[in-house]
Amino acid sequence: MLTSLLLTAGFALMGAGIGAGIVAIGAGLGIGRIGGQAMEGIARQPEAAGRIQTAMLIIAALIEVVSLFGVVVCLLIVTSIDYAF
Repeated sequence: MLTSLLLTAGFALMGAGIGAGIVAIGAGLGIGRIGGQAMEGIARQPEAAGRIQTAMLIIAALIEVVSLFGVVVCLLIVTSIDYAF
């Protein structure tokens, strides 16, 4: 009984940590790709720089919101572990 509780809590902590790490890596890759593609687009069409930059900032904000949601879900997983033995 005690072993299964500890094992479950350990898996939940490990899963939440791995999940938060994957969310952070995904957000970093997404923001980096958006920035790179936006700079390439501005270099190809400098007259469209304002529109490209606006779209880039909106999409970057959406990625940040999704990554924040993912981290909050991971924190909820950690805090929902029942340590009562």
